[in-house]
Amino acid sequence: MIKVKNICCIGAGYVGGPTMAVIAQKCPEINVRVVDLDKDKINAWNDSDLSNLPVKEPGLSDIIKKVRNKNLFFSNDIDDAIIKSDMIFIAVNTPTKTSGEGKGMAADLKYVISCAENIARVATKDKIVIEKSTLPVRTAEKLKEILSKNAKPNVNFDIISNPEFLAEGTAINDLYKSDRVLIGGDNSARGKNAVDKLVNIYTKWIPKNKIITTNVWSSELSKLASNAMLAQRISSINSLSALCEATGADTDEVSKVIGLDKRIGPRFLKASVGFGGSCFQKDILNLVYLCRGYQLNEVADYWEQVIKINDYQKSRFSKKILELTKDNNVTLLGWAFKKNTNDSRESAAIYVSEILINNNITIHIYDPMVSEQRILLDLKLLFEYKNFSKKEIDKKLMNVNIYKTHNEAINNSKVIGLVTEWDEFIEYDWEEISQKSNISIVDGRNILGQRLNNINNIKYFKL
Repeated sequence: MIKVKNICCIGAGYVGGPTMAVIAQKCPEINVRVVDLDKDKINAWNDSDLSNLPVKEPGLSDIIKKVRNKNLFFSNDIDDAIIKSDMIFIAVNTPTKTSGEGKGMAADLKYVISCAENIARVATKDKIVIEKSTLPVRTAEKLKEILSKNAKPNVNFDIISNPEFLAEGTAINDLYKSDRVLIGGDNSARGKNAVDKLVNIYTKWIPKNKIITTNVWSSELSKLASNAMLAQRISSINSLSALCEATGADTDEVSKVIGLDKRIGPRFLKASVGFGGSCFQKDILNLVYLCRGYQLNEVADYWEQVIKINDYQKSRFSKKILELTKDNNVTLLGWAFKKNTNDSRESAAIYVSEILINNNITIHIYDPMVSEQRILLDLKLLFEYKNFSKKEIDKKLMNVNIYKTHNEAINNSKVIGLVTEWDEFIEYDWEEISQKSNISIVDGRNILGQRLNNINNIKYFKL
């Protein structure tokens, strides 16, 4: 039986980096290698300046400082890490497909499949292979097929599903004090043994009663279903926020009353410009695609409506900004999809910017953590997906200005759209800012209401 002394994680992103850092910290007897094809990303993980880590998470740099180059290593040598490992985590990106069958809904598994082919090609001994990426139900079956077909003689693979349930901005705390750790495996003797190996790692810091073992298919579907349920709550309160605006009800007050019902609870009932991030939209679209594949069209329609409400909320936010804009200049505060992370994947800011740019608005952007390069890339990728030519994209991007301070961004317009709930936005001296000129603020996170009380030169609109 495999004894786990060496772990390899393929994928050095928002999941692989923090997860492996915590495993290395909690299991000093295990060598952990995080590998990725992206040389710049690996160089950033190895940078002596810990402020340059590619993933910005509170508490992460402290862990990296303690374990890097002791039992945690970052490298581009994927083959070497696979050969030396006993257990391999696959934590690569699984974006929504942009072409071919399932375009716009199905998960693109090309990176996962590539990992499986690579593992089978170079592995010289038995391995436990763990799905860490969020994957469609029955992906493990496909991985097992690839690994078995391409394996060297007498090399066996056990496939485990171990989806992550991390919230960006609180990932380290989520790893330290997980609500649950989910591990899905085969019901065979080998499968149970492989599951036990992973359970033994997590029990170094997670109580046994919080480690749930299931079959592989239940584990894969549970991740999609969990994200879909959370996104549904956000879309539900966002749909009610539009009714609040129409009737004069206060969204925050309604949310508070709903949340006090112990059957419902207060979490994920904060109205906003819409959910973003790499999980919610992608996973719901994947769920919709799976349902349609099984001819469950009514179920697919139900979950697709969650996405439509999310799109509607971004459109409603943008429309309010356009109504207030007189000089074709708008400031957007925040680009990350939520505070305390530099992740901007599927951020509402991207789609709000698209609407504004298409209405000939010049936008002035400030975010404390997302780089100018990332912001421009987010917009470029969206425009490319919508089949704009390079010339058209360059023209659109001429309407985008990015600043290193909030004052520079704010000074360039009289209408401000607040997109990310960064704490620092609350602390700005809004009274001093309002002395320069009358401004209007559309608060996509409903965080500034009390802060702006009694400031006469600011018109404030909440969702």
